[in-house]
Amino acid sequence: MREKILTNVEKTFVNKCISQKLRIDGRRMNDFRKIKLSFGSEWGSAHVALGETRVLVQVSCVVTQPKSVRPQEGLLSIAVEIGSMAAAHFEGGRSSDEAIQINRILERAFKDSRCVDLESLCLVAEEKVWSVRVDVNVLNHDGNIIDCASVGVLAALLHFRRPDVTWTGTEFTIHTSAEKDPIPLVLHHFPVCVSYVIFQDGSVACADPTDLEERVAQANMVFGLNSYQELCGLHLGGVTLLSAGFVIDLASRGVKLC
Repeated sequence: MREKILTNVEKTFVNKCISQKLRIDGRRMNDFRKIKLSFGSEWGSAHVALGETRVLVQVSCVVTQPKSVRPQEGLLSIAVEIGSMAAAHFEGGRSSDEAIQINRILERAFKDSRCVDLESLCLVAEEKVWSVRVDVNVLNHDGNIIDCASVGVLAALLHFRRPDVTWTGTEFTIHTSAEKDPIPLVLHHFPVCVSYVIFQDGSVACADPTDLEERVAQANMVFGLNSYQELCGLHLGGVTLLSAGFVIDLASRGVKLC
């Protein structure tokens, strides 16, 4: 199905609300929608609802060979999928492009920031390591998938347990949960993403945008932040130029939420 057309009436209405410091759903500029988090019956399963945006995250692991450049570290990968039921107004290609962009932003925030201790996932150096996979499924899209997904990824990683392993000489045994209690992952810090959309040529920013606000906005900015006030990732999209002071101000607002 083709992408839903953005009408002039919708665009004018949103911009008029923004000019009056109002949001179409009644929120203030820095307000976030209510977040609801629940866990599934399996380790590493988390469901997050941010308003009407809903994401399901599942973490799993398998034993595999390490990369030659880091033979003593396990692997971490993130895969994002936007289902056809999540946003019917997206074409297949558009949905794939959106998923790829979200995937890259999440990998910068979680994988590139090395929040997971990958060395603790090593079984045999240069031979066997745990490969941890994070599957992110977008169930419903009403804006700000990235922030919703980042909360889900962090919650699922903290909730996940890998099988325990014991050694006998040079051989190791992977135990089931019935035999031995599974082991939690080691996380060095806890990153989340904070997103803004930009209006009025870079002078106004709205946190936690809805789908309509995202499509009307001139630009968008995503910060990957943690509780140590560290920047774990940064993404800027759109056509509006932003001043350094404006970007720093948005980052300062985002840090207060972490």
